[in-house]
Amino acid sequence: MLYARRRLRNTIMMGLCVAAAGFGLLWLLVILGELVWKGTAGLSISVFTEMTPPPGDAGGLLNPIVGSLLMTGLAVLIGAPVGVLAGTYMAEYGRHTRLTGVVRFINDILLSAPSIIVGLFVYEVLVVTMGHFSGIAGVMALALIVLPVVVRTTEDMLLLVPDALREAGTAIGAPRWVVIRHVAYRAARAGITTGVLLAIARISGETAPLLFTALNNQFFSVNLGAPIASLPVTIFQFALSPYEEWQQLAWTGALIITFAVLALSIVARVLAGRGESR
Repeated sequence: MLYARRRLRNTIMMGLCVAAAGFGLLWLLVILGELVWKGTAGLSISVFTEMTPPPGDAGGLLNPIVGSLLMTGLAVLIGAPVGVLAGTYMAEYGRHTRLTGVVRFINDILLSAPSIIVGLFVYEVLVVTMGHFSGIAGVMALALIVLPVVVRTTEDMLLLVPDALREAGTAIGAPRWVVIRHVAYRAARAGITTGVLLAIARISGETAPLLFTALNNQFFSVNLGAPIASLPVTIFQFALSPYEEWQQLAWTGALIITFAVLALSIVARVLAGRGESR
């Protein structure tokens, strides 16, 4: 009787867990299905070769795609090295210091802070000071979002490296920075790369910080000293417009971002799996 009751409880709980998972997956499939259905309807080569059109005309998303790639790339170039160096200090040099505890606490706050707060901060510091919106402000906002993700990932991955490897490098007379570069970094390379890719995936669809910093631009521009177009902001504006052509471009742009983030997530998981297998 006791065994039967336990099996019944286990079956009920397993059924509830499967039902909850199925409920969540159902809505995910509905959302993705709607996105693919409406996004592919406007997918063509002109989306990647033509500029955003005026109201009522056909066009593409070349300028926001280029703007997003430009700002995302520069944000990663700024945020990723700083994050790796900060994570290296926290894991290798100041593992048990008070400064590391303070930095880790602040980093956790930044990691969980809404992106609109970052946008407002950069707006007050850069946009108000410069007197106008600019791509530079957008890059800095995205870099501040990249930074805590890379810091946390780098620290965690370096802490997973066995101390025996460091001791072996030190035993043969290698300086500490050589041990970190040639031993610790190599052992944690897959995990650190995964963290950078996850940071790129996070900022790829950020809209709120760019509304307060880079704003938008209807025309093609790579001038970071002026407002510059971005795909998330363009999707936001086109989706709220009453024009069918703009709404269709919004669906197509959302599809492009979704599959780009999906591709980055898959690559990150593959790299993480390779790192664990080693």
